[in-house]
Amino acid sequence: MRTRHLTHSSLALILMVCGVTAAAQADTAGEQAVIAGEHQWLKSQQTNNVDLLAPLLAEKVVYSTEDKIFDGKSAVLAAFKAYTFSAAEYSDLKVRLFGHTAIATGIFTGDVTSAGGKPRHVRLRFTDTWLQMSDGKWRCVATQD
Repeated sequence: MRTRHLTHSSLALILMVCGVTAAAQADTAGEQAVIAGEHQWLKSQQTNNVDLLAPLLAEKVVYSTEDKIFDGKSAVLAAFKAYTFSAAEYSDLKVRLFGHTAIATGIFTGDVTSAGGKPRHVRLRFTDTWLQMSDGKWRCVATQD
């Protein structure tokens, strides 16, 4: 009886360790996917190519700025098309996973020219909310700077 109890206890411990390891691997994979998405987003700014940004956005994405909200993928892409970036860098990029949701934060520094032709240097903090969709891909559902 005691041997049976020890066997069951050992088996339970092994299953718990395997479950924790699998969860940690899933978290790492999710974090890496979101980091890759953030780097692709940066590349879209560095090359002024919104086609690189489009597959990262959910259809119902929301982009909040200090004075306006852009609602939906086409509105967000139009907002980014209105700017030309001559320099763009991220720093302090961090990703925190909460199940199938990830929060990415960082600092964007760049030289931007608006559609009106006014150039400016910007340094701002951003927060992007990513969601793992039913197809397993991570998409940005909200962005704020």
